[in-house]
Amino acid sequence: MSACCFPSSDNFVQLVDPFFINGDRSPTSEHSWRRRNERSKRSHHRRSPTSHRRRRHHRDESSPRSPPEQSSRARSSVKDDKDGHLVYWPGYVMGARYKIIDTLGEGTFGKVVEVKDLELEHRMALKIIKNVEKYREAAKLEINVLEKLADVDPDCKNLCVKMLDWFEYHGHMCIAFEMLGQSVFDFLKDNNYQPYPLEQVRHISYQLVYSVMFLHDNKLTHTDLKPENILFVDSDYEVVSVYTSSKKTHDLRRVKRSDVRLIDFGSATFDHEHHSTIVSTRHYRAPEVILELGWSQPCDVWSIGCIMFELYLGITLFQTHDNREHLAMMERILGPIPYRMARKTRTKYFYHGKLDWEEKSSAGRYVRENCKPLLRYLLNNNEEARQLFDLIARMLEYEPSQRVTLRDALKHPFFNKLPPHQRLGNERARSHSLSR
Repeated sequence: MSACCFPSSDNFVQLVDPFFINGDRSPTSEHSWRRRNERSKRSHHRRSPTSHRRRRHHRDESSPRSPPEQSSRARSSVKDDKDGHLVYWPGYVMGARYKIIDTLGEGTFGKVVEVKDLELEHRMALKIIKNVEKYREAAKLEINVLEKLADVDPDCKNLCVKMLDWFEYHGHMCIAFEMLGQSVFDFLKDNNYQPYPLEQVRHISYQLVYSVMFLHDNKLTHTDLKPENILFVDSDYEVVSVYTSSKKTHDLRRVKRSDVRLIDFGSATFDHEHHSTIVSTRHYRAPEVILELGWSQPCDVWSIGCIMFELYLGITLFQTHDNREHLAMMERILGPIPYRMARKTRTKYFYHGKLDWEEKSSAGRYVRENCKPLLRYLLNNNEEARQLFDLIARMLEYEPSQRVTLRDALKHPFFNKLPPHQRLGNERARSHSLSR
């Protein structure tokens, strides 16, 4: 049985949106967006029948030669709505090349549509950025990152999403991507938050570590790692019946192939660039970011630890929207925050080196009732599960300097049982330098 092959238009597509300002998706938002409602709108892309890649350098398609099926009215009138979105319709052709099939999703940044490339006869996901300066500039930054990555890894062997084309159309930056499947979050949600089997947790985690290590080797920090930004190449699934004592309890979906790609480089930051004070989506934000102590590649490692926990259990490790509560959850799950970090921070969450937190408040009860020491989340006590949690614990070290590197993470015993056909080659030098 296969998953739906075409994303519904009310699904939310996110590939680059560092300026998401409505509180639901911004890495810097302090608003509540609990998983059970706000996190439900996410995106997926279908797989492309071709791996062809083209790069267009600042090409302007503002005066397209429209094919016969597009009316003279359409040729002479390119309009935006009041929010800056391009006004289009099914069959609309951009630049005499890209025929819009349907809308895949939308966000504050713009819309994502399925298009048919009339020259190469294949379909792709085209992100049409709003005709608004800040979103246009953000899109240019992502394009730059994707092109730099492609220069080092033209065949996408390091599992970053493939950009097929980009151009500007009447003030709208447009980025074409390969079609992919659902995100690992969307699949989890559609599966009633039933966790992934351990062997799939291992494979997905391995690919994520490998891909982000490639970024780190090239002096780049992703800064917004989360399940929504990890997409299956193909999210077709089979239905598996679960039985207890010969009695069927429920059905669950199991993805047939657990190959993934990493997306959303809109917030990716090179080492030499300005580092924003707050990065990452709330649930996956490292303590040094919350405490405003500065950050670098280890903040990605923390996010990966949170993601691996979520894949294994189907729940978010730090389900909160408040900094102080977030820190209290960390202490409940991982132990006290080091005195050095508490002393060094200029935030007002500590008093004499200890977290200023009222245990008897309603928030205190919430943390006490919903959080427990990390190892108590083990579903069973077998060796593989213990190895997984050992690696997660190493990724969730408070001190960034003590956190495991991704190169060392790949050597962890948890990945020893990965089948040979799922291992990724390391034949190319990973030391090429990227810079803007």
